[in-house]
Amino acid sequence: MLDIPSEALADDLAAQGYATRPLLTAETCRVLAESYDDDRRFRKRIVMEQHAYGKGEYKYFSYPLPGPVAALRAALYPPLAAVANAWRRTLGETDMFPDTLDAYLSRCHAAGQSRPTPLLLRYGPGGFNCLHQDLYGDLVFPLQATVLLNEPGADFTGGEFIMVEQRPRAQSRAIVVPLGLGDAVIFPVHHRPGVGTRGPYRLTMRHGVSRIHTGKRHTLGLIFHDAA
Repeated sequence: MLDIPSEALADDLAAQGYATRPLLTAETCRVLAESYDDDRRFRKRIVMEQHAYGKGEYKYFSYPLPGPVAALRAALYPPLAAVANAWRRTLGETDMFPDTLDAYLSRCHAAGQSRPTPLLLRYGPGGFNCLHQDLYGDLVFPLQATVLLNEPGADFTGGEFIMVEQRPRAQSRAIVVPLGLGDAVIFPVHHRPGVGTRGPYRLTMRHGVSRIHTGKRHTLGLIFHDAA
């Protein structure tokens, strides 16, 4: 069973703007990366160049999700929801997230957001992903996770996970997150709370991937709100 204490997660996110945890075995990573070519598992394919998103492509899974993806999404949600609710209290918001993923997805589906958002991404040499936010409707769960499915330095070079944090009345901060095979980076979808002398405020976050030099890079993206 996945054990990710929400307190340690909250501490890492507050200190760094992200948290990393080893989540998947090398074999599970290999199977997921190889499943990219099985179109029966997916509802939609996006070629990044066609939308000025970067260079590469990704595919959204269909429901039902593959077993490892569904299990990881459901197991990650409760500790992330605890952090998300603490963030809402800090920012003076009152509408809390439910304790389970099923309960949250019921809210999404009732609001017309019923298309699954977990996805696989594939990059080759020269590939990259522009800075962006994964917003798919009015309901947004404020944390997400990306799991690296290849071995850096062996399967590919380059391709660092990057974030930019926009701070009020200050210059933006660039963040490069080191990841190994099977590691997840957990990070804000669109903003996270900061606390200053005048009280709490929002730090706007965007994420992307730097240019791949050689090889292929696959990642699993876990977004907890579904799409409209």
